[in-house]
Amino acid sequence: MKDELRYIGEKIQKNQDIIAESVLLNLDSTLNKELRILSLPKDQLSKFNSRLVSNIGAILFAEENKAEVEKSFLAWGSWAGKAATEMNVSLTATLQYVSSFRSVIWDIFTVELEERHFAAITMLDVSKIIDPMLEVVSFEIGRQFEKHNKKMVSIAYSALEELSVPVVPIYEGLAVIPIVGEIDTHRAKLIMETALTQGNALELDQLVLDVSGVLMIDTMVANQILQIVQTLRISGIKTIITGIRPEIAQTMVSLGLEFNSITTISNLKNALNQLGYGKLDTSKKS
Repeated sequence: MKDELRYIGEKIQKNQDIIAESVLLNLDSTLNKELRILSLPKDQLSKFNSRLVSNIGAILFAEENKAEVEKSFLAWGSWAGKAATEMNVSLTATLQYVSSFRSVIWDIFTVELEERHFAAITMLDVSKIIDPMLEVVSFEIGRQFEKHNKKMVSIAYSALEELSVPVVPIYEGLAVIPIVGEIDTHRAKLIMETALTQGNALELDQLVLDVSGVLMIDTMVANQILQIVQTLRISGIKTIITGIRPEIAQTMVSLGLEFNSITTISNLKNALNQLGYGKLDTSKKS
């Protein structure tokens, strides 16, 4: 049995370039179109394909170096997964591409194996050895896609977070942060960090925190806002809260929440007026 597996394995390795080329030639038009990986330089792609074919042959008679060959399958899957994600090839197409190696190998060697009268059990053993290795490749490709997707989600989430806490400079030394949506512990921390960072960068003296887009202010949210204001005050930035809705104000009173230590103004327009901005200077009229 070992001799037969070695024969098949060495035969595969000997014909690795032919098999690698056949994989490309046997792709159906739909898969061929989607696999932008094929836009790689031909010599690089052929070398890449040949490496997997060589690994498939090697695993059939690997004994002492079996672990090393298995690592080669893993490395190939990692490379394929990274290349596919970089070129926006779908996971389905990439896995189909890997599966095509199995089909091509069987198609090429079926006739010869029949002529040499290999027993059915030999063919089954070949399949038992090759299939798990191709599953390893597929698993690693899937892992690379998952890793890539998590990275993209993280980038998108970070961008969304930045947009959720915009710092809008109004005048020199003054900026507004309009808050829309819920304020939880994570977002409160983000507001504080953004306010401190941008406050220093813009050399702010005053900051208006407009909460007209916040639909609910409970004990937790109120405490978060207090912490933000106190932290900014320590850093030298005076903070004004605007936009607390009447119904929210009533709820806050019923909950016993007080903002006595914080300057609150009904809306942004009035806040700017009280700060001396936005008023017409009539003294220059003739």
